[in-house]
Amino acid sequence: MNMNERKNHRTFLSALKVSTIGFLVLVLLCDEALAQTTPLTDLVEIQNTQRKELIGYGLVTGLDRTGDRTISSRGSVFTVQSIANMLENFGISVDSDRLRTRNVAAVMVTASVGPYHAPGSEVSVTVSSLGDASSLQGGVLLQTPLFDPDNEEVFAKAQGPLVVGGITAEIPGARVSRNQTLTATIPGGGIVEGNMEVELETTQPLGLVLREPNFTNARRISEVINETFDEELAEVYHAGLVQVQWPDAFQGRGEMNIFTSIILEQEVQVDRPARVVINERTGTIVAGGNVIVDDAMVSHGNVQVRTQVTPFISQPPAFGGGETVVAPIPQVGISEQSAQTVVLEPETTVQDLSASLNQMGLSPRDIISIFQALDRAGALRAKLIVM
Repeated sequence: MNMNERKNHRTFLSALKVSTIGFLVLVLLCDEALAQTTPLTDLVEIQNTQRKELIGYGLVTGLDRTGDRTISSRGSVFTVQSIANMLENFGISVDSDRLRTRNVAAVMVTASVGPYHAPGSEVSVTVSSLGDASSLQGGVLLQTPLFDPDNEEVFAKAQGPLVVGGITAEIPGARVSRNQTLTATIPGGGIVEGNMEVELETTQPLGLVLREPNFTNARRISEVINETFDEELAEVYHAGLVQVQWPDAFQGRGEMNIFTSIILEQEVQVDRPARVVINERTGTIVAGGNVIVDDAMVSHGNVQVRTQVTPFISQPPAFGGGETVVAPIPQVGISEQSAQTVVLEPETTVQDLSASLNQMGLSPRDIISIFQALDRAGALRAKLIVM
């Protein structure tokens, strides 16, 4: 290879390198732009297609002596009556006074059914104790009808083993528990029996209800729809509703469903609200990356108050004719830990705040209290949601 060929080869490699770098930068920019967009199906609901909140009363069996107590111990009377009624349906007559219900608990069952859940669809259900059970761990929900409280029509039935987010261990005279054990879930434990039919009318515009009302997001949604169909079909009714007119080519029922599907799959660039979600039952804290904390001082310390009674025995001299008396001597002590203080700079991110709180060695309960105090002080630039 002569000198000119080597020079041309180096020039080609340099150009190829620059082109490759430019292509990678373009791909990164495109990925960043795509990462900021969200399909409409995650942002809106179809108007007049609200979900139904169902409720039911049932029994959980298979508990390890952590269920409701019997009548003789002033426990849940309705649990014993429910068991007796259930056995009666199976042709078994039993005296309710002879029932022992420590392995059974009465519960309330709730579920949410969407407008397009057809018969046979599965939904998740939530189970919560109604009586005086100590834990639902290891229990199984017997078949429970779920109905709409408005018209008492059964829409689903629930059954299955419970998934409890906590744990409880108990022996005579001692008991230890971690997290909540009186509330459980059954993923896919509900089967839809029936549902109201949703009908869209061409005489009424298609309403897109924003889950989080926002004028800017509503405007962007209408702009994306109009650009997609190259026609002024969508308009902003208010911050929480965008109305879309039906095109002439989509007038049949099948075409209306296709038109709705095309709209819901459109990508829209939206502003993500900053949120901090707290679950006090499990001590879980989830904060988004766009959460900002203004300049603030966080001081945290624990005060412990301890009381103790020490018995003092007063005994008279021999042959004194007195009586031995036991007199209690109360003692009270107060100990206070030195406060741990950290000063937060302006525009502190959630990562910086997490690092500062971890250095203080705080528990999740302490961090929850600090987030609540920051929100009350107006230093938390996010919406605080407590589950």
